[in-house]
Amino acid sequence: MEFNLGFIGGGNMSTAIVKGILKSGVHNPSKIWVSGPNIENLIHWSVMGANVTSKNGEVYDNCDIIFLGVKVTKLHDALKGIQMHANSTDKQVVFVSMLPGMQIKELHKNIKTYLNSDVHNVIRIMPNTPMTVGAGICLYTPDSKVSAQQCSLLEKLVGGSALCEKIPEDLMDSLGALTACAPAYMYVVIEALADGAVKQGVPRAMALRHAAQMVVGSGQMVLQSGKHPGLLKDEVCSPGGSTICGIAELEKGGLRATLIKAIEASTIKNKELGQ
Repeated sequence: MEFNLGFIGGGNMSTAIVKGILKSGVHNPSKIWVSGPNIENLIHWSVMGANVTSKNGEVYDNCDIIFLGVKVTKLHDALKGIQMHANSTDKQVVFVSMLPGMQIKELHKNIKTYLNSDVHNVIRIMPNTPMTVGAGICLYTPDSKVSAQQCSLLEKLVGGSALCEKIPEDLMDSLGALTACAPAYMYVVIEALADGAVKQGVPRAMALRHAAQMVVGSGQMVLQSGKHPGLLKDEVCSPGGSTICGIAELEKGGLRATLIKAIEASTIKNKELGQ
């Protein structure tokens, strides 16, 4: 790929994406640019071989596809930084937005306010941090001007580190709550299960290792078997056995309802952030 790839904002999610891209080998690090207000916070990008700058306009001038990896509250500052330092603001760029909750039409309005141009295309994405290890998910929704070729290019960039799936924008907040927020829920589950094993005398490092692998294996069972998770659960629960006793405790503690409420809470917050 001969084009230059840019990131405005070099935080955790941008770092996860670029690590996934570099791990899959689909883009040369010398053709990657990143900007942030504090250069010292971008040292790890320099180590990876990327070009770093404190000027968003420099990323805009040099890149054809630009990931917006800033908080919603910092979007105006990010776009103003392009306006102040770019040589010209009418160059055609594909902006890939990671801003939670912000709809494509709203992002277009903000871009036009600062860059005074309608030539920019927007793809809204919802990535997740497991992309860092090549096991992520990246949901995306393109605007009406984005070509099939540009969608394919995005899929090629992130496809080596994530399941990349095009979805309707009205599912972005809810499905994004599942794919982008729920890894944190699973970390809590892994930690809690390991704590349970530690309580029963298992060394902590061993408990964490096996709890994590158990979650990986369980997910693969769902994906590869094609069976409903309820059926897979029933296959493990022998009558009067230890597993069904554990399931009974989970039901008593309201695990299902709590996880459902967690997804609901994250979805609501995603929508609020876009306001």
